[in-house]
This record gives sequence, structure tokens and C-alpha cells, in this order.
Amino acid sequence: MQRRTLLALSLAAPFLGRAAQAQPATLPVVASFSILGDMVKQVGGALVAVRTIAGPDVDAHSFQPRPSDAEAVRQARLVVRNGLGFDSWLDRLIRSSGYGGPVATASQGVTPRSMEHGHDHGHSHSHGHGHSHAAGAQDPHAWQDLKNGQAYVRTIAAALSEADPANASTYAANAEAYLAKLVALDGWVKAEVESVPQARRAVVTSHDAFGYFGAAYGVEFLAPQGISTDSEPSAAQVARLIRLLKQRNITAVFLENMANPATLRRLADEAGVTVKGRLYADALSAADGPAATYEAMFRHNVGLLVPAMKG
Repeated sequence: MQRRTLLALSLAAPFLGRAAQAQPATLPVVASFSILGDMVKQVGGALVAVRTIAGPDVDAHSFQPRPSDAEAVRQARLVVRNGLGFDSWLDRLIRSSGYGGPVATASQGVTPRSMEHGHDHGHSHSHGHGHSHAAGAQDPHAWQDLKNGQAYVRTIAAALSEADPANASTYAANAEAYLAKLVALDGWVKAEVESVPQARRAVVTSHDAFGYFGAAYGVEFLAPQGISTDSEPSAAQVARLIRLLKQRNITAVFLENMANPATLRRLADEAGVTVKGRLYADALSAADGPAATYEAMFRHNVGLLVPAMKG
């Protein structure tokens, strides 16, 4: 029995060799989180094999890498990270894996915003990432402005071309096509927001990830103190939030990951607002979800924000 198996294997071996040669080798690239993973796929196309470490619906702030992630980094020929303190766990992973190849920081060249709030909305508890986004700290969510997203894409295209010079012209062409889509999307977002009366361009959210979006598109994002994702707001905090909503006539309320939807419903009923849908800030959705790509994330978020602001 064993002999026949060996014979079959030895016969198959030459064919395996030829098939492998016919397949061009793909460039193994590691991206720290899902938004960068999508950008690398758009620019790399069939030439790259992307491994995203903090995948869809995963909070990259608080990520705990696994041993298999270190192995993926060790075998990569390019590692892409966000920077601005967002994915600092990746630096430890690179060190522990012994990876010595190129590391591209997608946010390089982007002018960072500082976090406007001195409070952390319970981030350091719910995300466990050890920094509480103090006022003056850099805001890492630069991709929420599509102009910055375009800068990310240029940086990624240059890094791919450097890691794989033979295919540089393909990366450049893919990047140009993708950048044209992002420029058009940026124009669409501006037009959508401009359809909302100036006084109504305000949103209450429990997650302070939209600073760049607000600055780029003229929307005020309020993340009230005390509304955190890791604990129930007190009656006093809810009352304060309702006062704010009524005073400012704000109808757009998006509170993420609230432990108790009943609190949210009560808040909405008392303030006469509806709370609907989930904004994607730090991660894409799974492939079958509403925000499976960077472009889809913007279309989804704006599609929820604009009607909510119009009330």
C-alpha cells in the first residue's frame, strides 16, 4: 500500500513543479488592520497576497496578536501600518517575529489632528489600549478624510513598487484608477453633506473617531462626556444629553456598542430622536456586511448620517 502511494507521489511531482512555475509568485504583504488591508488589495490586485492582522469588525486599538500573526509577519515582504499611535502593537510584533523587511507607515505625510476631548469616553477600558486619547494627543483616524485616504494610497503604491520593482508600473496604474474613485467619492460626500442645512450639521456619537471627517466635510461631531461604550450612562448623564439634543435641535445620534439598548431607546424617545444604524469608524464590516471596503464604509456612513442630520 505504502509503495503505491510513494509511486503515485513521485509521478505527480513533475506536474506539481510545472504548475507552480506557471503561477506567478504573489507578494506576501501584512496590513495591520482591515482598512489598510483593503487599500493594499486595491493597489496590489492579483499581484499581492494580503494578510490583515486585525480583521473586519475587530477593534485594532486593543488588539492582541496571536503566534500565527508573528509567523505571517516573518514571511512578509512588506508590512503596512497606520501609525499615529493607532497600531503600536505591530511594532512589538515586528520585533518578536525578527522581521527585517520594509515597513510602510500609511499616515506619513498626513497632517495629524490632535484629539479635541481631554476625556476618553471609557476608551482605555473598552479598548484596553493603554492611552486615553488625552487632549493634545494625535488623533490616529486620519483615513476618515478621503484626501488623507488618497495620501495613504500613494504611500502604499510607492511601498509596493519598492518591494516588487518588476511590477511597479502595474501598481502605479492600479493606484491611479483607485485614486480617481476616491476623488469622486470625496466630491460625493461633500455634496451629500451640503444638502443638509448648515445649522443641522451636527452629530452626537459615543466614539471620537470622526474628527478628520468633521473637519473635512463641515460636520460637528459631539461625543458627550460620560457616554462611554463600557458602562451604562447614569440618569443624570442621559438627562444632560437630552438637554443638549433639544437645545441644539440635534436629530443625528449614533451611540456605538451600548450594553443596554433599552437605555438608548429611552434616550431617543425622551429627546424625540431616532437612533439607527451603526457607523463604521475603525474597522470594515465582514465581506457580506455594509462596509466591506474603504469606499463602501464612506457610502454607508454618509448614507446614515445625512438623513439623520436632516431629521
